[in-house]
Amino acid sequence: MRRVTDIALTTGFVVLLTAATAGSGGRALAQPGPKAGAAPKAAAAPKPADRLLVEAAELIYDNDRNTVTARGNAELHYGPRVLQADRVTYDRGASRVFAQGNVRLTQADGAVLTGDKMELTDDFKSGFIDALRVQQTVELNGQPVRTRFSAPRAERIEGDTTSFEYGTYTACEPCKNNPETPPLWQIRATKIIHNNETHTVAFEESALEIAGIPVAYLPYFETADPTVKRKTGFLTPRFLNSTALGSGVATPFFLNLAPNYDLTLSPAFLSNQGILGQAEFRHRLETGSYNLRLSGIFQTTPSAFLPGPLGAGDRDFRGAVESKGQFYINDRWRTGWDVVGVTDKWFLDNYRIRNQSITSDYFREAVSTAYLIGQGDRSWFEARGYYFKGLSSFDWQKEQPFVAPVIDYDKRINGPAPLGGEVRFEANITSLTREATDFQAVQSPTGYLLRPTVNGRTYNLYDTCTVFERGKCIVRGLAGTNTRASAQVSWRRSFIDDAGQVFTPFVYLRTDAFFVDPRNSGYQNALVQNIARQDADFSGRVLPAVGIDYRYPFVSNFGPLGVHTIEPIAQVIARPSETHIGRLPNEDAQSLIFDDTSLFEWDKFSGYDRVEGGVRTNLGAQYSVVTPAGWYANAMFGESIQIAGVNSFRRGDIANVGLDSGLENRRSDFVGRVQVSPNQNITFITRGRFDQADLGVNRLETGVIARLSPFAPIDLSAFYSYYKAQPALGFANRREGLTASATYHVTPNWFLTGSALIDMSHYLDVRDNYKTAYAAYLANPVGDAPVYSNPGRFYLSGMSIGGGYQDECTTVSVNYIVSPTAAALGTSERNRTVLLRLELKTLGEADFRQNLGTAVTADGISTVR
Repeated sequence: MRRVTDIALTTGFVVLLTAATAGSGGRALAQPGPKAGAAPKAAAAPKPADRLLVEAAELIYDNDRNTVTARGNAELHYGPRVLQADRVTYDRGASRVFAQGNVRLTQADGAVLTGDKMELTDDFKSGFIDALRVQQTVELNGQPVRTRFSAPRAERIEGDTTSFEYGTYTACEPCKNNPETPPLWQIRATKIIHNNETHTVAFEESALEIAGIPVAYLPYFETADPTVKRKTGFLTPRFLNSTALGSGVATPFFLNLAPNYDLTLSPAFLSNQGILGQAEFRHRLETGSYNLRLSGIFQTTPSAFLPGPLGAGDRDFRGAVESKGQFYINDRWRTGWDVVGVTDKWFLDNYRIRNQSITSDYFREAVSTAYLIGQGDRSWFEARGYYFKGLSSFDWQKEQPFVAPVIDYDKRINGPAPLGGEVRFEANITSLTREATDFQAVQSPTGYLLRPTVNGRTYNLYDTCTVFERGKCIVRGLAGTNTRASAQVSWRRSFIDDAGQVFTPFVYLRTDAFFVDPRNSGYQNALVQNIARQDADFSGRVLPAVGIDYRYPFVSNFGPLGVHTIEPIAQVIARPSETHIGRLPNEDAQSLIFDDTSLFEWDKFSGYDRVEGGVRTNLGAQYSVVTPAGWYANAMFGESIQIAGVNSFRRGDIANVGLDSGLENRRSDFVGRVQVSPNQNITFITRGRFDQADLGVNRLETGVIARLSPFAPIDLSAFYSYYKAQPALGFANRREGLTASATYHVTPNWFLTGSALIDMSHYLDVRDNYKTAYAAYLANPVGDAPVYSNPGRFYLSGMSIGGGYQDECTTVSVNYIVSPTAAALGTSERNRTVLLRLELKTLGEADFRQNLGTAVTADGISTVR
């Protein structure tokens, strides 16, 4: 048989093979090649979708076999698909493409298929592939992740389905030094069927392998492929185990009802309590989104929990309603809510239901809020309502306020000519209601409203005062309804003279109106009158002020030694004395910390219920240096002096705010700060408050934040804190402690992490509690005498230690956590928890949480967890 061959000698020669206009069945068919020695015939104008573009070093026509062979870096384009290989032969009669050597097929979605040999139809949609490897990049939680399929032989069917014989799947990168080493994890199956049309991956007779070792077997399972973010089906199960709940498993089922809303059903089957039902509905609209989650169970063994008021042991049905949403009204206004409703304060913790609205492990509290927020170029409006739900046995709900509304408005405009400067208007309206007055003892002993005894153990619940007198008891919150409206308008402008002095005069006018409807009946509400007389009905105050802020920065540039700045600061504010001190509610101004950050504030109170009055001057100076090498240091020192009028901090209100603050004397304590950053990775900071008479330390915080890479792969922070006793506020002993946390990156993938909270003054509280308990025993010697146990100078109040591994496809971590809880018997108690988390990217994640030891009453459970 005579073989006729035409060889294109020019490297990089490109030829266009076009489909026949009839009878091609939609597949690209090459036109007959030219006779030997003849030039190729011009092709008829093809349809754009039918074009097959071939580029290669050599192009060979074989008329006897009716084939065209591209050899040498062959690259074939058909629509969005690209086929590359060392050699590609196109059989025009069979409409088949045979590729050999470093074969690479890139699909329209970016997925790349590689293999030793490929036999495909001429549109590259169907065929067989030897030694197939498929690599695809998908986005997972905002991060790119590469997935990989491989098999010794596979079949592609109509471009939508790929069937892998004895295939594997993983999201792990192969080992660079030894690609044949098994990845950290992979799924190996007799057959893997990947359907690109339905976006599913089915595994038959599959096994999960960790480092090449089978650890789990499934005869069949199907999952969405990594490109799918939403698809109806089962999600990763979650396992639960505790003494109260028994052993159980939650099996979430996701229903993709529409592109913009879905439903997740998560029944949990618990051996001791029955079926816990959970459902979450999520809905995204054009202007926002919201979700609704329902949880509930009819308990089969309520007795596993403590009886009320220590737990929910007297309840058959327990449940919760949670919802969160946010909607944009326009580009300046938005509204939303975040609410939590529970049948009892222990439900979410008992049944391990996660909620992002829970504020902390120590003071567990669920905060529900609804809001309306508007923001302009130089203005801000916010209206909110709050409901606080205490979630431990020690919280008395009747003392928790319902706050609605809380309205804030802030507007700034340019000052009118010729004044210039800036005019600012601020307004706040707050209204709150509570049933029972919240008392707190400032001197031992502390009283308790309830002292139930369960299983021979007495619990102290709902702390209050034993003596309701000023100086021995303070009021944290008043019963009844309190409404306040406040407004302040201010003006300020800075002037800089030729010498560089900066003068900033300012004036402001503050007005407040209080509407107080006290509740003097029920519980202990009437006892407030023993501490302070309250202004009922309407009260008002007006406070004008005028002041000036003076600064004179001296700046010197010493070249390589940096730019040094010394800046003396003086501020004088003149205003009338504060009125109605102690006769008005104080709900939002109880957190008063006098330090370097508040020294030059016009009003040092944290909220609106209190306002600073009298004539006062604030004096200080600061120094800073910045070098070209990146060294930065800053230091500040100063004090505040009451010149005339009533010192607002000398006369405590119903919460004793102002006393023991460092501002209660005419000349305040000194405050200072030193910050040193040798480079951008290390910062040392110390701030403190020092006695005006002898510079004794009244408050000190010092520590370091460091990222030691590249010197050492460690992230570190450590702080020491010391607060002198504040007996007027209920802190009879000093508070002293250490906090530290560190993460050590052993390798780029392995890490160790730990944190610790060391209470260095806990032993003082234990000693005082023992003295009180022993005195009570001597007065009434019933039962066993209390035993003193010294916890030591360094009491480990809380800690966390663990480690893990993280790479592009796997995250595994284990942590042992000791967390402090609120006190049940006057001494601090701790929860001990082991938390294990495993994530196989694109497959799912699972975690296991186990509490160790005896749970405290804050959990509502008295048995080992």
